Amino acid sequence: MLRVAFLLLTAVVLVFGITVGLRQAREATAPESVAAPAFDLADARRQLRGSPPELARLHAQSNQTVEGGPVAFRRRLGELRGHPVVINKWADWCGPCRLEAPHLQTVATRYGRRVAFLGIDFKDSRKGAAHFQRVFPLPFPSYWDSDGEVTNALGDHVGASLAGSTPYTIFLDRSGKLAYLHPGQYRSEEDLAADVKRYLKP
Repeated sequence: MLRVAFLLLTAVVLVFGITVGLRQAREATAPESVAAPAFDLADARRQLRGSPPELARLHAQSNQTVEGGPVAFRRRLGELRGHPVVINKWADWCGPCRLEAPHLQTVATRYGRRVAFLGIDFKDSRKGAAHFQRVFPLPFPSYWDSDGEVTNALGDHVGASLAGSTPYTIFLDRSGKLAYLHPGQYRSEEDLAADVKRYLKP
């Protein structure tokens, strides 16, 4: 009797294992599990051709890390006066930044001829920053902020502390005034695009 029960239990476990394996194989080949194609920075630059001069200068620095600290950052914001601006604070050590990056790539390409996009690489290592930009090439420049001073300068500009959350997305209107703050990760391209349209009206 025990032998029969053992054989039955073995058969049940075997059938269960085969069923689970087949289901996992189907899921692995399902269309929704196929990875999205890699972002093509060269194609994004082609799409952004013909932008106003101030924005074209940004696109010429796509995926570069810009030095100069708060002084250079403030100067750039002054040059962009008259254009709405989206500023994203990111870092390679920030897991949510990696999940959010593809949404930024797409939305910055879609609206980059009417909206300025900037990044702030917050308290990163040089190696980390280079790794992030290799995996997630951004169609806009990012300001190097190893000591947090660029973030602090932007916080002073908008009247809010921006150091506590990464990623952090800041929206400035055409006059350079704060339009909206979004602490934390954008979980979809649609959510980010909706906020660009809602608060900046490109």
